[in-house]
Amino acid sequence: MNRILLTTTSFQDTPGEHHQMLEKEGFEIVRERGPLPESRMLELVAKGDFDGWLIGDDAITRAVIQKSLPRLKVISKYGIGLDKVDVKSATEFKLPVTFCPGVNHTTVAEHVFGLMLAIYRDIVPQCNYVKSGNWKRLTGHELFGKTIGVIGLGRIGKEVSSRARAFGMNVVAFDLYWDDKFAQQYNVQRAGSIEDVLKVSDIVTLHTNLTDETRHMINSKRLAMMKKGSVLINTARGELVETNDIAAALKSGQLLGYGADVLESEPPPKDHPLFACPNTVLTPHIGSRTYESVARQAKMAAQNLINVLNGQPAIAQANKL
Repeated sequence: MNRILLTTTSFQDTPGEHHQMLEKEGFEIVRERGPLPESRMLELVAKGDFDGWLIGDDAITRAVIQKSLPRLKVISKYGIGLDKVDVKSATEFKLPVTFCPGVNHTTVAEHVFGLMLAIYRDIVPQCNYVKSGNWKRLTGHELFGKTIGVIGLGRIGKEVSSRARAFGMNVVAFDLYWDDKFAQQYNVQRAGSIEDVLKVSDIVTLHTNLTDETRHMINSKRLAMMKKGSVLINTARGELVETNDIAAALKSGQLLGYGADVLESEPPPKDHPLFACPNTVLTPHIGSRTYESVARQAKMAAQNLINVLNGQPAIAQANKL
């Protein structure tokens, strides 16, 4: 019997066919509530008795991988981002790493607009006013006619761009790998650099992978380039921004608002610097957590796991062995 470590909470908390897929295979499943730090992962895999992992954003380091060999046969990532997985080490040890591209771009793009509207229309504070018996009405802003800057024009960036055009927004974007056909279809203006995006945008939204080059890409220097009173949206990775610099920009008024679904530390400490900042809308990494998206991701992650353990090709694999 194959023994599986299952850590992703979205997979576990949402009913659907993905549960039956694992049950049908007769796996012995060990369930944990991730994301797990390296220390907890090392404890779980100390005996090296798992054949597969179905993980979320857990810390899959070289040490964790080494402790799991030689029995471990596959790491199945629920989701897209692989910045928490040492893919280089996995490849070195000829361990397949699978992931789920193309399953959550619609859901995350919709969440981006939820954050934008919440900030521009002061939805959170005005809801709280009404519930407290205070009929206080604030004056907000329209999205129509504003310029949105999209940093990273991959699947999610494209979904955001096409929806922005439907809102009557002007779209400017930066990406190293430019899709001319898409840009022409949706009238997306190409920027020569990230700095060029920041200088002209009323709203900037981040859709890049987390790498050594993109870590803390939005910092005090780049925030100073943005229009005074602009809005920043981050549904990608918390480490893309320098948190203390974001807090300072919010307090000074350089930023009108910050909408984030991701933080550097999740869950955050009670004294997180953004908690005391004005016009900050924070959600607990739920950008892809809808019943529809979870079903797509979970089924793909489960099928990848099953395929590899049965000696078949994965639907999508992150490393080539």
